Amino acid sequence: MTDSTDTMPPLRRTFREEYLLAGAVIIGVLAYACEHALVDNGPLVALAAAAVLVAAIVGVSLRVAHHAEILAEKVGDPYGSMILTLSAVLVEVVILGIMVGHEQSPTLVRDTIYAAVMLDINGILGLAALMGGLKHGEQSYNDDSGRVYGVMILTAMGISMIVPEFIPEARRHIYAIYTIGAMLVLYSLFVRMQVGAHSYFFSYSYPEKRRRSTHPQPHAANSSMMSAGILVLGIVIIGALAEVMSKSLNVSLAAMSAPPMLAGLLVATISACPEILTALRAALANRMQSVVNIAMGASLSTVILTVPAMEALSLLTGKPLEMAMTPVQTVMVAITLFAAAINLNDGQTNAIEGMTHFILFTAFLMLTALGL
Repeated sequence: MTDSTDTMPPLRRTFREEYLLAGAVIIGVLAYACEHALVDNGPLVALAAAAVLVAAIVGVSLRVAHHAEILAEKVGDPYGSMILTLSAVLVEVVILGIMVGHEQSPTLVRDTIYAAVMLDINGILGLAALMGGLKHGEQSYNDDSGRVYGVMILTAMGISMIVPEFIPEARRHIYAIYTIGAMLVLYSLFVRMQVGAHSYFFSYSYPEKRRRSTHPQPHAANSSMMSAGILVLGIVIIGALAEVMSKSLNVSLAAMSAPPMLAGLLVATISACPEILTALRAALANRMQSVVNIAMGASLSTVILTVPAMEALSLLTGKPLEMAMTPVQTVMVAITLFAAAINLNDGQTNAIEGMTHFILFTAFLMLTALGL
């Protein structure tokens, strides 16, 4: 029995599949029409508006991730990996760029990147390893990937978010230029390794091969041009929604005297939503290599791509950024990367290792709630 959607005209099928985008456009139009009412009628109205807009942005980011995956499958590596990485980071950079324009906090970018690392490594990897370990016991992966990701994250965060604490403020713009170059060099080498001669670092040959399905993938009929167009449209919609969301969020957070880290955590969560769902599905399917690539790869990409983008924006606009982490943040990152170095060193994860990272994630949430 054939699905009725298979016989639909392509345009009609696209409209039916992209209901999240359509809903986001409607919400965006209403938000812009009522912008002053949403911002000027008290913190509760602003908070409700921000919640609706965040939900709409998450929905659009899921569709952006979906179409990035379609394009990645069609163009193959190395461009496929670059599309997946850049689409995820672009969502974060667009939201951050707009929020930085409306918010006077120079620590927003730093807090977002820190929150993303905590969410990716401790939240996504920890919860996935915990759930997968409880279901499957020990789960195998290529331990080369864990070591490569770990040392690159440590290097990137050390250069861009620890060393700046010791740079005199008058010379930080010079160091920022160096940081931009260093991050781009790291990213170029990472992409070359991931898709070139060292691509085996990031793959794992599972003993039990799943039988390949003879049926075409549900998105196989979608055109590359259609996916590329929807991806670009999704980024534009996210930017438009973030404009009003930023103003509403600033009003509501200021009225509640919320911890400064909360805005950064929110941006990191929006960007990570597609990765969370994909990683949990992979863990439950006993595909831990995919989880490691998603969690550690997303964390690395956030640092080595978001940092140069936002540093360049800061230099162009003259808005200063505070990239040096606080002592508490530095300690949490050090513990996280040390735990990851131990847990991702033997080629197998289990529920205990997952629990250690997830407890670190809960500690991060507690510190955030305490304003630290």
